[in-house]
Amino acid sequence: MIRIRNLEKVFLSARGPVRAVQRIDLDVADSEFVVLLGPSGCGKTTTLRCVAGLERPDRGTIEIAGEIVDSVSEGSYVPPDRRNIGMVFQSYAVWPHLTVYDNVVLPLTEGRYRIAKNQVRERVLEVLSLVRLEGLETRPVTDLSGGQQQRVALARAIVTRPTVLLMDEPLSNLDARLRDQMRLELKRITRSVGVTALYVTHDQAEALSLGDRVCVMNEGKILQVGPPQVVYANPSSRFVAEFVGEMNFISAKVIGPAEAESLLGRVRCSVPPACQTGSEVTLAIRPEHLSLSRSRDEYHPAIKGKVVGINYVGDATLFEVEVGGAAIRVKQPGAPVFAVGDPATIVLTQDSWHVYP
Repeated sequence: MIRIRNLEKVFLSARGPVRAVQRIDLDVADSEFVVLLGPSGCGKTTTLRCVAGLERPDRGTIEIAGEIVDSVSEGSYVPPDRRNIGMVFQSYAVWPHLTVYDNVVLPLTEGRYRIAKNQVRERVLEVLSLVRLEGLETRPVTDLSGGQQQRVALARAIVTRPTVLLMDEPLSNLDARLRDQMRLELKRITRSVGVTALYVTHDQAEALSLGDRVCVMNEGKILQVGPPQVVYANPSSRFVAEFVGEMNFISAKVIGPAEAESLLGRVRCSVPPACQTGSEVTLAIRPEHLSLSRSRDEYHPAIKGKVVGINYVGDATLFEVEVGGAAIRVKQPGAPVFAVGDPATIVLTQDSWHVYP
């Protein structure tokens, strides 16, 4: 549905050229929900704006539904209003002087997506029901909550039944509880409509919960693309491991084909072929793959430490345990069973380690 090839975008600044997007390739399948995830300045919004036609790339080709909408080499360009896309921005971008109905109806009565007058009201009410704003069509849009206003923006984006829906951090202005609710709503709505979605965010929890696939970007490059559970469980680089979820990083030295020496002692791990014996590496493990005990378990590798920090978040507790001058984070379900200053033994697992050169 969306096909990006060799996309490059360079901006000129007082400090010289900034390579915002560096020759990336990406495919988004029909009805797929793909999330572009990365820190500020990584190129995700620039990529989205190029797909929308709001930015002209300096190199590459963009194809939507089999039609080339931008090709630098061929000199072809299709303007945004002819790309059959819907777009939802970070700001609600609603008309404050209009009602809910009048905001949503505009694309059907103005511009190239106009439909027969006798079909307009039915279409608007149908999409308002889909975003759960039925009965509010006569309400001034400024009387709505932030979440409801963003639903108005979403309804306006999908009322024309676009081929592709582009979303640029649409939930970032909402409070935490409302963001959680809107994630569920967005997933339900896009699946109901069957639209192909490309979504930009810097929030890794949002990316993991929404995307059929997550595309992690940094410095204008795509570092990893895959289903959220794969990106989380098997990050391809230290940057991805650090950016997606919590992770402990420990310096170590390779002492064998499946073993490294660190401040936690000898760790059995899968060492990449490029890392020879004696190589300096970084071991990585997620806090939930470690556990705390008051006594050493003879059946599992373990190391003694001292609890120096506790962060209780309701369904789990994140402990910081000092070991050899380093703070190791351990996440356990439920309320804290240790106090700051308590001795504790970190129980190591052998199949959850990642090794990075």
